[in-house]
Amino acid sequence: MTKKDKLKIAHSRITATIYIVMLSFLLMMICTRSSFLYPMNNWDDVNSYFTMGKGMMNGLVIYRDLYEQKGPYLYFLYGLAYLISHRTFAGVFIFEVIAAAGFLGIAYKSMRLFCTRRSAMILISLLGACVYVSRSFYWGGAAEEFCLPLLAYSLYCILQLFQQKEPLEPSDKTVFLGGILAGIVMQVKYTMAGFYAAWLLMILLIFLQRRQWKKILRACLIFAGAFFLTMVPWLVYFGMHGALKDWYQVYIYNNLFIYADYAKMDTDGSRLYTLMKVLINLAEDNRSYFLFIILGIIATLLDRGKGWMAKLSILLMSSLLFLNIFIGGSTLPYYSIPLMIFVIPGYGYAGRAFDLILDRIRWKQLWKMLPMVSVACSLLIVTLNSMNVSFMQQDRDSFFVYRFADIIEKEQNPTLANIGCLDVGLYTVTGIIPTCRFFQTNAISLEEMNQEQEDCIAEGKTQFIVMRDSYPKNIFTHYALVAQAPYHWGNYRFMYYLFKSVD
Repeated sequence: MTKKDKLKIAHSRITATIYIVMLSFLLMMICTRSSFLYPMNNWDDVNSYFTMGKGMMNGLVIYRDLYEQKGPYLYFLYGLAYLISHRTFAGVFIFEVIAAAGFLGIAYKSMRLFCTRRSAMILISLLGACVYVSRSFYWGGAAEEFCLPLLAYSLYCILQLFQQKEPLEPSDKTVFLGGILAGIVMQVKYTMAGFYAAWLLMILLIFLQRRQWKKILRACLIFAGAFFLTMVPWLVYFGMHGALKDWYQVYIYNNLFIYADYAKMDTDGSRLYTLMKVLINLAEDNRSYFLFIILGIIATLLDRGKGWMAKLSILLMSSLLFLNIFIGGSTLPYYSIPLMIFVIPGYGYAGRAFDLILDRIRWKQLWKMLPMVSVACSLLIVTLNSMNVSFMQQDRDSFFVYRFADIIEKEQNPTLANIGCLDVGLYTVTGIIPTCRFFQTNAISLEEMNQEQEDCIAEGKTQFIVMRDSYPKNIFTHYALVAQAPYHWGNYRFMYYLFKSVD
């Protein structure tokens, strides 16, 4: 390869990187409520993550001192976002742009396994639009969103190995990196474990087909060792604070045996029926990207250039990921974000068809204009269809969270308890660090949570309490109602109450 060729390749990579980062910024600017175009990200889930991260960065030990049931890497990320901006989601927005750029960059790289650079450059913006405009993306900042680049890179490794009928032999580096990515994802949200179970199985099948028994054992040890490495920081962190038991109790035991609602599917027949119903509803609600998931799976199965293992891999990884996410019975929209990675093969095959079209265009300079035209079309699509755009019209000063915050911030060193609902965002906009372990009401049936929050009201432990829709009569023993405000979105109607201590 000549020096000129190397410079040309480097230039194309830099151009693609700038293009994808720009695209990611523009998509996130519109699609996530963490963006500066919105008054705040008022999703209760992400506010609770922010509160956990804030507590972590201020010396509180997650799980032991603050209760929330996602993984520690997520809270560490939100803690870094807190360090960037203490009372806004500016830091979260930056990390969302980085995550989107990582995902779209890896998607672009994966599409290059199927089609030319020109088609990948044109279609990547449409891929981003169809993913981030979907109902699954929700309000922005979900745990699954930050795992997309990790999952996408793992998928890229498989697509690369099974590019031809005869699969390539996985390198130690590939297996090690897979273990690292699996470990991080598992310590963000364990429901994505099914994908990596299928991923590792496909790696082992390559060795099994070749009867390379020692390499099977070697791959298992490398993967397990890499996975363990991702746990070391948390073994040290929780070990130093005497909170290893809390880590296990909250993140593992409570999630598996208390939070998951297996009772909804107590027979094999009802289990299968419920899962099929979930899949159909997901496809109907998220047609923008499910169409390309289906296209990618069908095209892979019909591709004569793919071997049986390549066809098995796409079915196994998507199926086990879906089952692991939804087998517990919960079906919230953002749960399906990890499935978005399977649009990549669909867009790859679409790129092949696009190559044939572009080859027949007489005006060869036309395709050079198409990437920017594609970006413009993508931005139009998300602006017209994102479920979040209407929230831009919310006046910041009239939004109930800021109205409540104005009252709270008149006091010196105020304390707050968020009872009867998930974190409404008051901890975020006021900068208050919780003084109660159960700083919010989680969607989990825990007697100790209910008891601590009842004691908080009965004993007047905090200066302020925020509640939603209802409140107990005994609250007036120590508190007075100082503000209330209605809030609604979609078909939901809420009434929020702010109480202040009278003691």
